[in-house]
Amino acid sequence: MELKPGSRWKSAVCDTEVVVVRPPKMPVSLECGGHPMVAHAAAKPEDLEMSSDHAAGSQMGKRFADEDSGIEVLCSKGGAGSLAIDGQALGAKDAKKLPASD
Repeated sequence: MELKPGSRWKSAVCDTEVVVVRPPKMPVSLECGGHPMVAHAAAKPEDLEMSSDHAAGSQMGKRFADEDSGIEVLCSKGGAGSLAIDGQALGAKDAKKLPASD
């Protein structure tokens, strides 16, 4: 799995789709719903079920990042599966606060 900036990925078990904003510093497995994500143009594997441990959902428009690996992805289509890197949950990135315009 080569996670390049701008590359698009989709979940193998739900509707979640992401775009890589910042690639990881090292090889990692981008997962959703407990299974590795597949390239956007590739066919989804058959007979996979979502893991109940990875079913927290992912919201469209949210950015998810991992400080250790350096990866950052943008959720372009939400779904029932939650995102993970090598089995570890990928946290939603907080929005930057804008300066007051007083």
